[in-house]
Amino acid sequence: MSHQKIYLPQKICLICKRPFSWRKKWEKNWEQVKYCSKKCQKNK
Repeated sequence: MSHQKIYLPQKICLICKRPFSWRKKWEKNWEQVKYCSKKCQKNK
């Protein structure tokens, strides 16, 4: 059986300007997520 990826919403990181996709850990606060990583969040 093959596993198909479903469409995941994306955002652009405010620091590095790269796109990043939705992650399970952001499920409850996806609207507030602004940075793709802790490194970018730290460099704001």
